[in-house]
Amino acid sequence: MEKVLAILGPTAVGKTKLSIELAKRFNGEIISGDSMQVYRGLDIGTAKITPSEMAGVTHHLIDIKDVTARYSVAEFVTRAQQLITEITARGHLPMVVGGTGFYVKALLYEMNLGGDHYDERETVRNKWRDFLAANGQHALWLTLASVDSVAADRIPETNTRRVIRALEVYETTGVRFSAQQSELTPRYDAMVIGLNTARDQLYDRINQRVDEMMTAGLIDEAKWLLAAQGFDHQAGKGIGYREFEAYFSGEQSLDDVAATIKLDTRHYAKRQLTWLRHQLPVTWYDLVQHPAELTKIMVAVQDWLAID
Repeated sequence: MEKVLAILGPTAVGKTKLSIELAKRFNGEIISGDSMQVYRGLDIGTAKITPSEMAGVTHHLIDIKDVTARYSVAEFVTRAQQLITEITARGHLPMVVGGTGFYVKALLYEMNLGGDHYDERETVRNKWRDFLAANGQHALWLTLASVDSVAADRIPETNTRRVIRALEVYETTGVRFSAQQSELTPRYDAMVIGLNTARDQLYDRINQRVDEMMTAGLIDEAKWLLAAQGFDHQAGKGIGYREFEAYFSGEQSLDDVAATIKLDTRHYAKRQLTWLRHQLPVTWYDLVQHPAELTKIMVAVQDWLAID
């Protein structure tokens, strides 16, 4: 069974730095597990790694899509599986790094994503998007609850993308979304490292990162995205971009936008952590408060790889 190292956790906890250190130590190549860093031109708002930060380490699934294109979990899994095979054949270690936990879970475990019926899935997905536009998020969530109450209990009605995803899976595969979340068969011999820190420190780091993004020109990136395709499509719905819609329409100040991005990012980080704790076998470390834990991580990876 091929080995895959995954590094997960909320934003601003040091995933990028750790991934580079581990890649250098264990001859790794990094596959981005992030659903937004695939888009060309969205660099600041997605906290995309820079060429200098890559430090010569090969990265995959970054800047592979125009902002007008869609990107699905099924496409990610197909691309990542191929990359894992190629990286392993080169004698390198495949490393999946990123915060989109469901994408990583779908890669590491056998899950029916309806990938053999792309046109059908698109038709079903568009149907539920139209339903959402006409009836609202509560009606959409109630529809899911009527066919899969377990999934509805797990997915907040505000997370319309996941609600639609659950309805799509049910309609195209005939299997409830919640039924695909238990007793899954692993695809790989995976080691999953999670990074986190104390909540107050995490939130401070998130706030600081958003301030840095604003200073770095996030508003210009959002303007470009608005001109390119607006905020109604997948790329425009990401945190760090969708919040600017109120600013461009004159409803909020730039300070209000920054505050909203910080709040949305903190809420997302909290949801990420809750999801990861219940959905994947994560071993947690805190490199913010305890940098010396890097040694523990190095030893754990070495033992897992059975390196003398």
